Amino acid sequence: MAAGVRSFWKGHLRLSLVTIPVRLVSAAKADGSVAFHQVDRKSRQRVRYQKVVPGQGEVEKDDIVRGYEVEPGNYVLLEDEELDALKLETRHTIELTQFVDACEIEPIYFDRPYYLLPDGEVAEEGYRVIRQALLEERKAGIGQLTLRGKENLVALTPSGAGLLLETLRYAEEIKAAEEVFSELGRDPLPADLVAMAKSLIESRSEAFDPTAYENHYARALRDLVEEKVRTGKSVAVGDERTKETGARVVDFMEALRRSVAASGKEPPQNAAAGGAAGKRRAERAPPRAAQTRPGATTQSKTASKGKAASKTASGADAGAAKAAGTKATGERKAAQKSARRKAS
Repeated sequence: MAAGVRSFWKGHLRLSLVTIPVRLVSAAKADGSVAFHQVDRKSRQRVRYQKVVPGQGEVEKDDIVRGYEVEPGNYVLLEDEELDALKLETRHTIELTQFVDACEIEPIYFDRPYYLLPDGEVAEEGYRVIRQALLEERKAGIGQLTLRGKENLVALTPSGAGLLLETLRYAEEIKAAEEVFSELGRDPLPADLVAMAKSLIESRSEAFDPTAYENHYARALRDLVEEKVRTGKSVAVGDERTKETGARVVDFMEALRRSVAASGKEPPQNAAAGGAAGKRRAERAPPRAAQTRPGATTQSKTASKGKAASKTASGADAGAAKAAGTKATGERKAAQKSARRKAS
């Protein structure tokens, strides 16, 4: 399965003079949470966020650059090419520069988890050797890695048959606990109360099993959505894609009106009501020869009683018109030939 897992970073894991090709994949599932869209209650339209400039409107993506504010109202603009040109070894290499006890890193420093895999069969042996050494020594390797435009502090530890890489927060990103808890009391607590709390903790102590827990809020949300759908409380919400589809429908109706007008027939009432332009085009269209014949008019009225009858009448109309045209042409040619004989 590892070969089919999509990796979003490839580089090297370096330990002193040993370099191993590796790749990084996310350890978290993207479908673990319930996602919402924002909808305008009145218009039933999706709420969209646009990047705009006051007085100018929306800005094209290619016209947006990064700006660093050096003082209020004064920025240094940075192009993507300038950022890409920064020479950082950690963009392509994870160099393990320190090893610490795995339990020494406080949980508050851990940020995001990733799985680190060997990139190719040749890299597997060296990868497994490093994993086994970390496991037996119960150590975590510390290094740095540049991801998504930020140089991250990372910790590498054994996980299952492979390695887990976790990004860590820097010390300056953590609020000092002493300052946050500075107003809490420091006086001794009653020993009996502490003993009771310890007893409760001991009675519920067991091995951690994450599968024993579920996201009750996400489940309740899904149940609520399914109930609304089941009871017919879902609503149609428009967005840009809906508008494009609507435009195509209007073009189709216009084409249909033109086709009806070209045939010389009156458009149906619901189609004619869609716009006066279609009706005027139908009135200006020249009538077909077959429609000037009383028989054809009678057939047209009778055809409205059923679809099959309509098809039959149309076929008869076409045949009659063709025959009438052929006869008229023959008579015209015969008259011209007779006139030439008399003249000679």
